[in-house]
Amino acid sequence: MSADPRRLNRLNRLNRLLGAEVDRIVDLGGGHEWTLHRATLTDGREVFVKATERRSPVFEVEAAGLRWLGEADDGIVPPVLAVDDRTLVLPWLDGEAPGPSAAERFGRELAALHAAGAPSYGADRPGFIARLPLDNTPGDSWPQWYAERRIEPFLRLAAGDLAPSGVRLVEQVMGRIAELAGPAEPPSRIHGDLWSGNVLWSGGRGVLIDPAAHGGHRETDLAMLALFGAPRLDRIIAAYHEAAPLPDGWRERAPLHQLHPLLVHVALFGASYTSAALSAARAALTR
Repeated sequence: MSADPRRLNRLNRLNRLLGAEVDRIVDLGGGHEWTLHRATLTDGREVFVKATERRSPVFEVEAAGLRWLGEADDGIVPPVLAVDDRTLVLPWLDGEAPGPSAAERFGRELAALHAAGAPSYGADRPGFIARLPLDNTPGDSWPQWYAERRIEPFLRLAAGDLAPSGVRLVEQVMGRIAELAGPAEPPSRIHGDLWSGNVLWSGGRGVLIDPAAHGGHRETDLAMLALFGAPRLDRIIAAYHEAAPLPDGWRERAPLHQLHPLLVHVALFGASYTSAALSAARAALTR
């Protein structure tokens, strides 16, 4: 066993959190401010571990989001096995390529998750997307809430890479948000960061991981699935639409919903995402 102090500390935390001894741990790399691991316990169970050396509320917020989504469907998210301010432990799930039936099942289950609803837009807890905080202050009007809690804060963070003309373009979207948002919808129970990498295909279904869960607009999750190309997206959408028909114009509104995550990418990764963010803003204005 490695004598690296950080590794030993991580093992000790896992042993304490799980009430079981860790037999073996494999490092899987990392992202943002945490590392990823696959651990095998002495009782034969395998678990997935996210860990950080710094105390942070990120994992406890993620665990709360998983549990909240799981209240609607406990199979669409993995159960939280353990969590503290440095560690999150989930069951290890073997991944697989999604077949047509798995995609259609996921579409139906996502529709049911959204239909479970939320008390308001936002949440009763703070949020995170990657390592960046999200303002989840509740609101009653989605267009206003989206402009104030999602677009505007990340426009400030991304402004240096967007240039003044880009900032003005996004501000135009915010100024016209009421007319661009489409028909009013009640708050849905959404994942909030549903790009393709946050859907783990396992056991013939799509399982949601890494949520930024909150009460939001259901078109947000669908737009995120399209943003980076979810596999079998047409099958997912067809099954979703059959279970919960979408209002006219939802495809044309996708760039509006994609604007927030693209501004997040500019804030995290810089100017390489500027063009995509500004293209989404233009498309939202000219749909």
